[in-house]
Amino acid sequence: MNLWVAGARPRTLPAAVVPVAVGTACAVGQVSGGLIWWRAGCALVVALAIQVATNYSNDYSDGVRGTDADERRVGPVRLVGQQLASPSAVKKAAFASFGVAAIAGLALTVAVGPELLVVGAASFLAGWFYTGGPRPYGYAGFGEVFVFVFFGVVATAGSTYVQTGSLDGLALAASVPVGLIATALLVVNNLRDIPGDAEVGKRTLAVRLGDGRTRVLYVALVAATFVVVPVVAGLGGRPAGALALGAIIVAQRPVLQVLQGATGPALIPVLGATGRVQLTFGLLLTAGLALSG
Repeated sequence: MNLWVAGARPRTLPAAVVPVAVGTACAVGQVSGGLIWWRAGCALVVALAIQVATNYSNDYSDGVRGTDADERRVGPVRLVGQQLASPSAVKKAAFASFGVAAIAGLALTVAVGPELLVVGAASFLAGWFYTGGPRPYGYAGFGEVFVFVFFGVVATAGSTYVQTGSLDGLALAASVPVGLIATALLVVNNLRDIPGDAEVGKRTLAVRLGDGRTRVLYVALVAATFVVVPVVAGLGGRPAGALALGAIIVAQRPVLQVLQGATGPALIPVLGATGRVQLTFGLLLTAGLALSG
């Protein structure tokens, strides 16, 4: 069982929790009678299940392609690549996770509207074809776009939408820093994997940019996350949203490690630290937006 937990890559789960929390906080003060908590719970289940499903899908697809077969690769457990589980079992785990997301999503669809079916289907397809299918877009350098769109804009604004039934400028603005810091997490992950990915023909954005420019991109994404906070805090009169700037303290260490040239296994703690930045930032932004709502 521990292998399956590791295969789900729990360190990536803040990428699912943060947008739901921030999007729900954007809805504070906009819902007659207060927030509809069961909808927030379902949105969280959907986000977490899609994240886990995507992780299992990536494990399966990379494994059957042989991308993860190189023993020199570092990072999380790879169930198929390290022959810890059969490809069919990992594929079933991915589909089961998508199924959990579908059940929670259908409950929201009944309550909110059929438009959520389109959003859900797009999210499922994006999760599977990241490394799956004949032309995985993650292998072509578009993974960062997927993360920004689905774990930034869609998850954040969607969490507001299931509460209010509408989109507004605040939710869309708040989705930008959420998407930026989630994208930074993927960038530092791919920075670590540049040597192995380049060798097996996985042309991630990091492989295309090269080591130096990928480091610059990571720092730029983290910096931009904080630069846009005043805009989010000022939009719709939510000044306490500026609390999120406090996460700068946590962000200093991973940024310095990347700038100082950490490579390979030395980037594993940087990845974990970036996840903590994401979680700290998200919780502070959530608290600030809710307090001002």
